[in-house]
Amino acid sequence: MLPLGISFFTFQQIAYLVDVMRGARVERDIVSYTLFVSFFPHLIAGPLVHHAEMIPQFKRARSGRSAVLAARGVAIFAAGLFKKVVIADNLSQFVSPVFAHVDAGGTVTAGWAWLATLAYTLQIYFDFSGYSDMAIGLALLFGIRLPVNFRSPYRATSIIAFWRRWHITLSRFLRDYLYIPLGGNRQGSLRRYQNLLVTMLLGGLWHGAGWNFLIWGGLHGCYLIINHIWRVATERFGKTALASSTLAHGVGWLVTFAAVVLAWVFFRAGTFIGAWRMLQALFGREADSAAYVSPGILRLMDLPVLLGAEPLFRVGLGAVGGALAIAVLLPNVPQIFGYREYRRAPERAWLRWRPDPAWALVSAVALALSLFGMWQRLEFLYFQF
Repeated sequence: MLPLGISFFTFQQIAYLVDVMRGARVERDIVSYTLFVSFFPHLIAGPLVHHAEMIPQFKRARSGRSAVLAARGVAIFAAGLFKKVVIADNLSQFVSPVFAHVDAGGTVTAGWAWLATLAYTLQIYFDFSGYSDMAIGLALLFGIRLPVNFRSPYRATSIIAFWRRWHITLSRFLRDYLYIPLGGNRQGSLRRYQNLLVTMLLGGLWHGAGWNFLIWGGLHGCYLIINHIWRVATERFGKTALASSTLAHGVGWLVTFAAVVLAWVFFRAGTFIGAWRMLQALFGREADSAAYVSPGILRLMDLPVLLGAEPLFRVGLGAVGGALAIAVLLPNVPQIFGYREYRRAPERAWLRWRPDPAWALVSAVALALSLFGMWQRLEFLYFQF
C-alpha cells in the first residue's frame, strides 16, 4: 500500500535534489522546505509544483491575502468541485461498467465502445482539471498562487500543442529533468526522437507500474515524433495558404483528438487484453449482436431493463456531447477568473468573474449541486498514480 500522492511529492523532492546537485540557488530552511513538500491543497492530485515558485511565496503570503483573493479562491474551488462531482463522476457511469466488462473478457458493440471511450476522455479531463482548480482555489485562501495545469487541451491542433496544454506541470518536469538532461534536441534529429520516446515512456510509468501505462506513454512518444517530422517536412517545403486555413486547423484538431482518444483506451483499461478488446470494438470487430447494457447504470438511471439500451445510450450521448462542448467551446476556469497568465478576462462580459452577488450565487449553486452529488459513490482516479 503506497501513500496517496506519492508520485507528486516524490517528483517535487527529486527536482529539489537535482537542482542542489546542479549548484542552483535553493532555499535551505527546513521549515520552508517541509511546508513546500506538505502543502495540502496540491498534495494528492497536483499540480506538480516547483520549489522555486513556491517557497518564496511562503515568506510573503501574509501580505498577499485579501478578501477579493479569498472570494476568487472560493469561486475557483466551487468550479473545480462542480467539474469533478457533477460532470466527471456522472460521466464515469458510462465508463467503469463497460471497461470492467471488457477486462473480464466480454465484448461490446462499436456504439457502446465509442461512448465509453469518449466518456472517459472527458471524465479524466474534468476530473483532473477539477482537482487542479480546487487546489488553486484552496491555495488562494492562503495567498499562494499555484501554476495553471490545464489550458483547454482538447482544443489542441497537434500533439505538441496538446502536451503544452495537458498536465502542464508534469510536462515541464519531464522536459527539465528528463528530456533536456538526455540531450534534448542538441544532438541531431535521430537522438532527439529517441529522447522524446524515452521521456514519454518514463512519463507513462510515472502514472503506474503497468504495461498499459507504458504503451500509453509509448504511443504519445510516437505521436510526438511523427508531429516533429511533419513540422520539419512542412517547414522544408514551405507553408502554403492551405496549411494555415480553417480546414487545415480542423483536420489537425480531429487527428489530434482521435489520437488522444485511442491512447486513453490503454490508459483506462485494467489489462492489455481488455484494451485490445475495446480497440477491436471501436472498429467494429468481435462485437456482441446486442448492445451492451450495464445493470448498475440501469439502476442508477432508474430505467426499466425492458426499455433496452437505446434510452440509456441517448442519455450517454447527450452527456458526452455537452461535456465536449464545454471543454472545447467555453473558456477554461483560469480564463473565466482572470487567474495568473489569464489576467485578461474573456471578451464576453457574462463569462467574466467579478466579486459580486450574481457570481456569489453561481458559486453557491455549484457548491450545492456538488455536495448533493457527493451522496453517490465518487470515483477517485489517482490511487494508482
